[in-house]
Amino acid sequence: MTTDSAHRGLRLQRIGSTKYLVTNDRGGQITIGSGGGTDFTPVDLLLAGIGGCTAADVDVLTSRRAEPDAFEIAVDANKVRDEAGNHLTDIVVTFRIRFPEGEQGDKARALLPDAIKKSHDRLCTVSRTVELGTPIANRID
Repeated sequence: MTTDSAHRGLRLQRIGSTKYLVTNDRGGQITIGSGGGTDFTPVDLLLAGIGGCTAADVDVLTSRRAEPDAFEIAVDANKVRDEAGNHLTDIVVTFRIRFPEGEQGDKARALLPDAIKKSHDRLCTVSRTVELGTPIANRID
């Protein structure tokens, strides 16, 4: 596996019927499945990717001002099957972030809307890729 800083990649290995071990380029591993049980599904991981990417952006930008008292992001969507095939609609990212009282907390609260906008419009690779509609190529090796 490559370690080039611009390249991103992972490998899936079948470990059971519709269950896979995912290994990233850095050696981290998780299992995913088809939704029977507690394993995350690929759709779960897509939503987690959107939420995690924007969480990291917003966290870095706001926590420079104040450490949050509470930091939760919810990502919700509807899965539909229509003439375009299976896909998600109505993806909503909800931020539930609270900062302490005082001057530093006030600065973080004031920065929050701009941090969310910067993440959405420019910084979050995952949501930018989804919104731009990047083509996916398939190949058999």
